[in-house]
Amino acid sequence: MAISEETKFLHEIEFGLGAWAWGDRVFWSYGKTHTDEDIKQAFDTSIEAGIIFLDTAEVYGQGRSESLIGEFLKTTKVPVMVATKFMPFPWRMRKSSLVNALKHSLDRLGLPLVDLYQIHWPFPPFPVEHWVEALAEAKQKGLTRTVGVSNYNKNQMQRAYTVLAKYDIPLASNQVEYSLLDRRIEKNGVLQRANELGIRIISYSPLAKGILTGKYSSENPPPGVRGRQYSSILREVQPLLKLMTEIGQDLGGKTQAQIALNWLMCKGTMPIPGAKNARQAEMNSGSLGWRLTEDQVKSLDAASEKFIK
Repeated sequence: MAISEETKFLHEIEFGLGAWAWGDRVFWSYGKTHTDEDIKQAFDTSIEAGIIFLDTAEVYGQGRSESLIGEFLKTTKVPVMVATKFMPFPWRMRKSSLVNALKHSLDRLGLPLVDLYQIHWPFPPFPVEHWVEALAEAKQKGLTRTVGVSNYNKNQMQRAYTVLAKYDIPLASNQVEYSLLDRRIEKNGVLQRANELGIRIISYSPLAKGILTGKYSSENPPPGVRGRQYSSILREVQPLLKLMTEIGQDLGGKTQAQIALNWLMCKGTMPIPGAKNARQAEMNSGSLGWRLTEDQVKSLDAASEKFIK
């Protein structure tokens, strides 16, 4: 695996914090289940635990997530690394839309540049190359330290890598959904190819939107969209959760969520779980400073094999 000096820092960060729920009312019930003060406590607790990589996007809470992070950054002296994303809406046609969107994100964040700027989805109608060319321009203008993509398959990721190589710019990352309940990247070649090219895999929804915390069951499903998304497997997942509990007990009382997050680090990826409050942030930090054994990883692999799509 050839890792460029420019993107080496991303490979040295083993864990991050996802800010999707910060401002999102539709999916995460911002304002009902968590307030700005709750989020600030999650931020502070994470920073105190040494988690200094934050991932957000312009569409999270329609910019609210970025604005909150901008406010929080003013309250800490700890250097925090920030990643955000550009959404290629169909009505955004000009390549200049990406640079303009990044400038708006920087205004909300109160930063001169971000550490990582990503294309959120490879949406049509434009081909991968169209927006990746614009991503290269953002890097050349000094608005971002590194560039990445999100939700790109193996072919799309390779094409993005090839476009950036023309400008001597490395593709730093591909942020994809990856968890014990979604292991597609192991089977479709994304994980292997990323490792070959030195591209950092950032794992979002690492707890399968809360299912891997053990707090939900078929009798007590998660609310709203999440409940509908996972209703068919809430009963099937119980044996996996039981194994995670047993492994956690063998490790001195680690939670199911901590087992799930550590498993992702053992796979060589960077999980970015969300945190709505200090308690969740503290739980996240309990995933650090230790590693599952090789046998424990294999047993989790076997128990979650049925969920591979």
